[in-house]
Amino acid sequence: MTRARIAQMANKYMSHDMITLHTELPDFPEGRISLLYAVLSHQPATGHQKELLSVVTSLVQMGLDTHDLVDNSPAPANSGIMAMRAQQLKVLAGDYFSSRFYHLLSQAGQLDMVRRLSEAVCEINRAKMNLYVRMTQMKLDAEQYLLHAAEIKSGLFLAFTGAMGGMYERVWPELVERFSRCEVLLQELARVDKPAKLEGSWGMWHILQDGTEEDRRALQDRKEDFGVIKGLWKKYAVAEKLTQLLRHSTTQLQSLVQRLQSDKLMRELQPLIEPFVQAAAPQPQAALKELG
Repeated sequence: MTRARIAQMANKYMSHDMITLHTELPDFPEGRISLLYAVLSHQPATGHQKELLSVVTSLVQMGLDTHDLVDNSPAPANSGIMAMRAQQLKVLAGDYFSSRFYHLLSQAGQLDMVRRLSEAVCEINRAKMNLYVRMTQMKLDAEQYLLHAAEIKSGLFLAFTGAMGGMYERVWPELVERFSRCEVLLQELARVDKPAKLEGSWGMWHILQDGTEEDRRALQDRKEDFGVIKGLWKKYAVAEKLTQLLRHSTTQLQSLVQRLQSDKLMRELQPLIEPFVQAAAPQPQAALKELG
């Protein structure tokens, strides 16, 4: 099954005119869902239900991600009723997706999986609150930010650890965590050139951790000045450091895949890893510098 096919099946249960017309949805979690589908395909106990389990997991993840889009800050006075309605619809859409997951699993008699995924959602919300508190208290460094972000991305998928057999049960938690870390790093790289998305990014925590007192103060006092922020990102080589971290994590991910000892599964997972490999590849100028 292709990634597009999984998204198509999930979309059947997410489609609603009110949601489509009045609010934006987050990106579909193609990578992690495809990883789950591929590994479940090699499990005797769950292989026959891989489509159902992949679809319901995508619905839960979309529900969580849609709730994350809700802006809880006070709305500007001129935002209007449509902006308020869009925020309300994000909440309702997230709840709607979650209800669909429960209905599908209940119909299939998968009550144990309902429990596992529900417990995972509770753990993810706990992790989000922990991250939020540490961010507001400024008690966070760049590596801790990555660890928390990967924990949140992988949390739902860890619910399937007990459904894996043999060596897969041992490798799965590390595999999904490392895959999620690569996704976080790839997203952080994409944020580097987007001024509206630099607040709370890895680059910010990196500079607050390793920057001079003057630069840390500039980052906090002039965070709305993209010219200043862009200069700091360049000074501290944020993009280059993120690329190095992604390269290291991708190498670790590839080593984990090798441990699965299945040529067929390795071939299935390679297209999922390829975006990380390409993004982490040294640029021509950087490659020449590394070669001396």
